Amino acid sequence: MSDTAPALDAAYFDGWYANMASSRAVDEIHQRHLGLPSHLLSTSLLGWDGIAEVVEALRLPPGGLLVDLACGRGGYGLEIAARTGARLVGVDFSAEALRQARKLARQLGRAADFRVGDLAATGLDGESANAVLCVDAIQFARQPAAPYQELRRLLAPGGRVVLTGWEAVDRGDPRLPDRIRNMTLGAGLAEAGFDEVEVQERPEWRESERAMWEEAAALDPGGDPALTSLHDEGVRVLATFDLIQRVLAAATAPGPKPGK
Repeated sequence: MSDTAPALDAAYFDGWYANMASSRAVDEIHQRHLGLPSHLLSTSLLGWDGIAEVVEALRLPPGGLLVDLACGRGGYGLEIAARTGARLVGVDFSAEALRQARKLARQLGRAADFRVGDLAATGLDGESANAVLCVDAIQFARQPAAPYQELRRLLAPGGRVVLTGWEAVDRGDPRLPDRIRNMTLGAGLAEAGFDEVEVQERPEWRESERAMWEEAAALDPGGDPALTSLHDEGVRVLATFDLIQRVLAAATAPGPKPGK
């Protein structure tokens, strides 16, 4: 989902993902603009080059556990686990998204565990993960601080968290939804007790997004509900596009690193 989509519940997302499964057109648009291969079903707007940056920032050891939080259809987590040799647990509150993620894992011949859970309540054991990834979704939490605390709880000492998302250029701009104006990834990570917090703007990712949304806003969706959703979102996003910046955040859970 994008930076300006309304905050909606699991039932809405179940329908949204079901519509995606019934139409290849939206995936084709995403894949073309984000540079993704046809087997990678994206949940949001992380491109192929961005995946490489995320892999580097996660610092996953082979055989380590990666938690993909708000994993959607599982494409990003499956790709990163394949590149790093990590074990994968994906968590999402949409049962339909998880159904599609399990199907994708089977088609790709990859092992993964996909579970129902919330951004702030994954149900996973504390200090069980070597790395946690959350792509473009942490802003959807009902209580903004809660997912950062869950990230901290999940990570073993020295483990890494990587978040992608959008932040307001001007947090006081009333044209933006509250969840974007309130989103400060660096502050959220620091307040949760993480070390080595780093937030970097990614304007080159934004260029690909603009081109995608311009195509989406101009298309005629006909009777395709997935294309209709993409078209409507494109119109909304472009109205405030230049008020928002793209960011990548990473941090380390405090404590001795493994082997130290």
